[in-house]
Amino acid sequence: MATPWGAFRAGMRHVVLVDFARAAREMEPLLAAAARTQQPHVLLYAGRAALILGDITAARRLLGRALAVAGTDGVSDLTARILEFLAYAELRAGLHHQARAHAEEGLRAARRLGQRNFGAQHHALLALVFSLVDADGATEHHGEAALAVARPHGLLQVSTMAEWARARADLGHGRAEQAAIRLGPLLRPGPRRGHFGLWMLAVPCLVEATVLAGLDDDVTDMVDLYAGWAALGADAQATAQLTRLRALTARDEDCDALYQQALAEHEAAGESQFEHARTLLAYGMWLRRRRRLLEARLQLRAALVGFERCGALLWEKRARSELRATGDSAANGDVSALGRLTAQQQRVAGLVSSGATNREVATRLSLSPRTVDHHLRNIFSQLGVRSRVELALLMNGEQTERSGGSGKA
Repeated sequence: MATPWGAFRAGMRHVVLVDFARAAREMEPLLAAAARTQQPHVLLYAGRAALILGDITAARRLLGRALAVAGTDGVSDLTARILEFLAYAELRAGLHHQARAHAEEGLRAARRLGQRNFGAQHHALLALVFSLVDADGATEHHGEAALAVARPHGLLQVSTMAEWARARADLGHGRAEQAAIRLGPLLRPGPRRGHFGLWMLAVPCLVEATVLAGLDDDVTDMVDLYAGWAALGADAQATAQLTRLRALTARDEDCDALYQQALAEHEAAGESQFEHARTLLAYGMWLRRRRRLLEARLQLRAALVGFERCGALLWEKRARSELRATGDSAANGDVSALGRLTAQQQRVAGLVSSGATNREVATRLSLSPRTVDHHLRNIFSQLGVRSRVELALLMNGEQTERSGGSGKA
């Protein structure tokens, strides 16, 4: 077998050429060798390969092993590097608390070992983590710290990640135009274009920012570019995100079905609660602007719960603000019982409360009528309601207190 670096480099040549099938074949021996080795550098390269090929679960497993072995063997010069890719894999998986812990640990290790460039990478990762929270300007602090090293030393990947993080925080704050201005030069052809490995991951932010800001820029080319990326199968969430982009840029009559499709694709992918919540937020915003307030509340409540669960406090505030604009009292505090429903249960509840039969709900959500009935029984139990009428009143925010015995089966 070629050396770990040789196998990784051979695969990367094809990644640059956007031939992921060939890249996977080149890296396959490296991934196979990692299953039977305790060498941290082999595990590191294998973890990076899995990350590039979109197998986030395998990447986290391999990089976790690499970190454990490096710690046992005292291979301290690899520690910051392993922590960098482990934190990034956790970000991709939506595990932001774990990503923050490992990036902070990596930053301490880099400082202790005098590894300035690796330290800059960890600052950029922390900027990306804090773009979900943005506590006390932490995104800007870590972004500037990363750029202070990256710019004079030509660390393109670091600078791209830091700028993407700042743009995502802008978007979370509702500063869509600022986010679009920041991301445009990074993602479009030109001398300021960012690192190729991060272009695709930042495209959804650029498209959303451009649309929400009402800019005249045509983002069709960006959506088409992302469609090519999604077709490669290297990112489990890319299909759902692509459908969200199509919904953002579609004709009004097509948007509803596209948002529903995107949500179903998120369910199928089963990863990244943050991206799922972003789609719920975008759908809720679209519904609110068309005065479909009951349906908007349904999506925005689910988005709020999703952001709460993954610790995205900045985006939670944005969802709460949108929810408040619908006149929903849940925006001022906890989402109460509704927030304890799963995303699928909330969709079933919303459709039932709007008057749909179980069979109609089943058709709309691609479920069996028996599954819908099962969901509905659980919804009634969790919310303490006994009829479809009571459910509709609760979902519509019109009933604040239910008296016993008022509902009819």
